[in-house]
Amino acid sequence: MSEIGKLILCATPIGNLNDMTPRVIEALSQADIIAAEDTRNSIKLLNHFDIHTPMTSYHEYNKVEKARELTDKMLSGTVVALITDAGTPAISDPGEVLVSLCHERGITVTSLPGACACITALTLSGLPARRFIFEGFLPADRDSKGKKERREVVESLKNEFRTVILYEAPHHLVKTLELLYRELGDRKLTLCRELTKKFETVMPTTLEKALEYFEENEPRGEYVLVLGGADKEQFVASERENYNSMSLEEHMDIYRKQGMDEKNAMKMVAADRGVSKRDIYRELNC
Repeated sequence: MSEIGKLILCATPIGNLNDMTPRVIEALSQADIIAAEDTRNSIKLLNHFDIHTPMTSYHEYNKVEKARELTDKMLSGTVVALITDAGTPAISDPGEVLVSLCHERGITVTSLPGACACITALTLSGLPARRFIFEGFLPADRDSKGKKERREVVESLKNEFRTVILYEAPHHLVKTLELLYRELGDRKLTLCRELTKKFETVMPTTLEKALEYFEENEPRGEYVLVLGGADKEQFVASERENYNSMSLEEHMDIYRKQGMDEKNAMKMVAADRGVSKRDIYRELNC
């Protein structure tokens, strides 16, 4: 029985070709086949580094059936290197489907690190980087389902205190900024474009000021949006205002209906209102 092959995730440059690592060049040269998101785009990269490994197309529209085909080959001993158009495979990319199937079928997966646009933008943003979430591209709003999913994602960010990273194409940028501003209010924003390239731009601003800027300037290039999280103090103050507008009994009923006993319900109500449990107990028993 032949030895099982493996999948190698190969990070490629997001702009500057000098960011290609020696390990990735070696892996792409020695693999049996390269699965590429766009072979027409990737051939330029391979030619630049004098890599002659055969390629096959692996993209959003064939990711399920092609993943089965590629894993069949790996089970027969083939070593597959996976590349995306730019950056790290499986990050906002159909490669995640192939990786998942490899794990299901017992195929070894390894990742060769390198450029990643979301991390590059985060480190440049000047916004808190200790805790963050990555949303990639918002769902397309071509139909009612897409519009609903898009709205749900943005609504989920209203109470998100961590820094948020999004991708956006130039022709959709203003529409996305308008949606974010309308639903989230004004927030800090760092716009990054053409990362690692000659005309790299890092623009610390706000959602409101960014919209004003693009009234006079046409968006160009691919963008990474690094968005500040919600203001926690403002959120807590707003929540307390809502809770304090209720009677204590109404507030207690919220937690009673969740199955809490009186003691724990009072504890939660006290925390919501920013007072001591003793105060809640006293008021309820007056």
